[in-house]
Amino acid sequence: MRQQFILPEADISHLQARGFSWETIMERNNRWLLIHGFPVPAGYNQSKVIAAVRIDSGYPDTQLDMIYFYPSLALSNNKSIAALSPRTLDGKTYQQWSRHRTPQNPWRPGEDDLAAHLLLVEYWLKREVGKG
Repeated sequence: MRQQFILPEADISHLQARGFSWETIMERNNRWLLIHGFPVPAGYNQSKVIAAVRIDSGYPDTQLDMIYFYPSLALSNNKSIAALSPRTLDGKTYQQWSRHRTPQNPWRPGEDDLAAHLLLVEYWLKREVGKG
């Protein structure tokens, strides 16, 4: 697995504790974390995907935002998922989920990190299934 930049130690510990295979890559001056085998809840066409997180240069003071999946996800009940767009990354077409923190749930520098963002991603996935 490529390690083209170093994540904070707390993020590495979280990824290891969850048993993820992961790598960090640089592409067009953007830093990306690729999490292989990221679990997807029942109700989708995939059970595991690569989840990509863009790591801005100001992280962890600046927030993590959105999530990108490869291969693309679709709901098993054929209902549509809103706010999706394609994004080429690492030679693959990822599915960008345009999901963001809200004023009621802002990024808290010094408290929030990758673990907090992945909890939010898991919430987004479960919430989308619940809409069907």
